Amino acid sequence: MATLYPSLEDMKGHQILQAQAAAGVRTPATTVVTEKPKLLRPPSVCPAAPPMLYPNLAELENYMGLALSSEEIQKNLLPEGSTALTPAGPPLGQLVAPLSGNNAGLRRAEIKPGVREIHLCKDERGKTGLQLKNVDQGIFVQLVKANSPAALVGLRFGDQILQIDGKNCTGWSSDKAQRVLKKASPEKIVMVVRDRPFQRTITVHKDSTGNIGVVVKKGKIVSLAKDSSAARNGLLTHHYICEVNGQNVIGMKDKQLAEVLAGAGNVVTLTIIPTVIYEHMIKRLSAGLVKSAMDHSIPDL
Repeated sequence: MATLYPSLEDMKGHQILQAQAAAGVRTPATTVVTEKPKLLRPPSVCPAAPPMLYPNLAELENYMGLALSSEEIQKNLLPEGSTALTPAGPPLGQLVAPLSGNNAGLRRAEIKPGVREIHLCKDERGKTGLQLKNVDQGIFVQLVKANSPAALVGLRFGDQILQIDGKNCTGWSSDKAQRVLKKASPEKIVMVVRDRPFQRTITVHKDSTGNIGVVVKKGKIVSLAKDSSAARNGLLTHHYICEVNGQNVIGMKDKQLAEVLAGAGNVVTLTIIPTVIYEHMIKRLSAGLVKSAMDHSIPDL
């Protein structure tokens, strides 16, 4: 299994670091010194351990148009208690992110494999805050209202509902799904959910001017800047942006979305969905309802 990276920039940065480590590059300016009590033993018994040295990171300054900090990359290289970077590299299949690091937005946006069970209740008005839609014989979350029970349990636009109270949802119409919800117990509704199967996430990096290289109109990606992080990492036009760092942005005006992107930090994870699927999912859903009611809160980790 190959090593995985959140972005192409992470992959290229890690390859440079590995090449430098294999070549034995050492830079005193980036040495990390750890203070340890001296042991009262003869030198022959306990030889002095060499200081932990990081590869020379000068090549990464302004890499791919990014304004990178050597100190920031050092923090992302190694978790506490691990050893220095070696030419052998990380275990296969491990996510390596020398530039993205332990980014909160990356974790909030994660689309987990497998299925999970959630317990949902109704509010004092008997509402769940959830609207469901039939797509290709499956039942999907079409709308999650802000501050509703559905929002509190972490349901998101595009999640697939596999079961409601032990009943398989395959083949149900949208109306039948809503009827089952309406008749369900107000104290506890057990759902089996699969995370957003029609969506995918792409992690990009802002350049030195704060841009990721994407043009969005009414939530849809219409063009990409040449040689931008968005273009390098395979972002596509004719897709809608559903989330920015895990925060739902569906129904936001372009100005609002631009503000979310501006405040998202230098590493941005976008959750996107093909236009044809998105337009089918929101069909017959009031645009005013989406703008006024959709949950735009930032998910907990």
